[in-house]
Formats: sequence, C-alpha cells, structure tokens
Amino acid sequence: MIEESQKVLVFIPTYNENGNIEQLTSRLLSLPLELDLLFLDDHSPDGTGEILDRLAASHRNINVIHRANKLGVGSAHYDGILWAYDHGYSTLVTMDADFTHSPEMIPEMLNEKAKHPEAHLVLASRFLSKGSLPEWTLWRKFLTHFGHLLTRICLRMDYDATGAFRLYRLNKIPKTTFAAVDSKGYAFFYESLFLFDRNGYTIREIPVDLQARQSGHSKLTIQEIGRSLSSLFSILLLSLLNPKKFKIDPPRTD
Repeated sequence: MIEESQKVLVFIPTYNENGNIEQLTSRLLSLPLELDLLFLDDHSPDGTGEILDRLAASHRNINVIHRANKLGVGSAHYDGILWAYDHGYSTLVTMDADFTHSPEMIPEMLNEKAKHPEAHLVLASRFLSKGSLPEWTLWRKFLTHFGHLLTRICLRMDYDATGAFRLYRLNKIPKTTFAAVDSKGYAFFYESLFLFDRNGYTIREIPVDLQARQSGHSKLTIQEIGRSLSSLFSILLLSLLNPKKFKIDPPRTD
C-alpha cells in the first residue's frame, strides 16, 4: 500500500556512532523502498563523520552535514528538517542511529501514512503495547515512562511525545511551524508535538518495540534531563499565561 511516487528522506543525527553507522546504512539501503539518507554529524571525535563521508562517496543517495560542535539533538533535527524542505522532500522520517529504532519499521510508517492521507505526522509509539522495551535497563524504562506521564499530565498529550522515530508529511506542514520550537535539546520532541496538537494537526501512531542500544552510549545526561524538565514546566506555564505564543500556521489542506 506504500505510495509508489513518494519522495522520502530518512534523517539521522549522529554523535560517536562509529560502531553502528555502517550496519544501519546497509539495513536502510536494503529496504524495498526508494530512500534518500541524510546524516548530520556533530563533529564526532570517534570518526563517525569520516565513515559517513566514505559512505556518501559510494552512494549517491547518501548526504552528510557536518557541524563544528555538539549543538543539541533538537537543533540537529531542526537543521535536518530545514534541509528536507529546501531540497523538496514531501516525506521525512527521523530516527536514531543506535538501532533502538529499527529500519524495518519504516515501511509500516509509510503504510500508515498511505492509509490515512489526512495525517500530518506518524509516530512510532512505545506505549501502545505492553513490553515494548524488552532489553532496556530499569533506569531507562523509568525515565521513558516518567517522561510520558509528565507530558500526559502537563501538556495533556497521550502520544509518545518524547520519541524521535517519526514521519512528517512536509508537503502539508508549513515550514514556519518548526521555527516556533524554542528547544535545542531533547525537549524539541515534545515541544514540537505540543504545537502540532494544539493547532489541529492530525497525528497517527503505530506500536513499536524498541531494542537496547547496540553500540556506544546514551547521550541523555543528567544535565539534559534537567533542561528537559525545565522546558516542560516552562511550556506548561506559558500555555496557561500566554496561549497565543503557541499559535502557529494551520496545516495545509491541499
């Protein structure tokens, strides 16, 4: 049921992923889909950027952006999204590089998009089925469920608001929408979804099981957790005191 003519870009930010990136690329390229890949590397000291350049030299559908410093996962996604708009992509899939997001889920996301032409986003949700985090540590499970609880209570969203495994239908989302997101870190994910939800965008979810990171280490630090909590409560307060701040351009209907 996947649309034959769709132009799809898969965006993956990287930082110290030299143990994952070649296998991930191989699995993405082996999918029965016409995909272009965009990697954004924040000057990884482990050589990830050099591996990406080598892969891009061998594959015309692989593109690489290099940034001089580690500037935050939210800003990486923002830059990747703008690149997708500027290069004419109508569909963008965003995912992590550590195999917690399985490349083989992308066809299911595209099928969900095809079945629901009214949808502006498709989210891969960890909360639609039990046991979706089978290999995760108790600490990571606690953080995941605690974050979900907070976004449900504070932002009144039942979606998996903190996940990065998403499909955006860019041809129906004004480019200016993403410029309204203030966060440069992990809060980018729930802040952007809050904007979509509050402005009448249609959001679909499909269940996903997430595996443990295959190689390397999580980039979620205690400091980043603190910044994310601060952003969450700021959004809550501002939404009560100045709801117009979260008014964005409506979704396209054409």
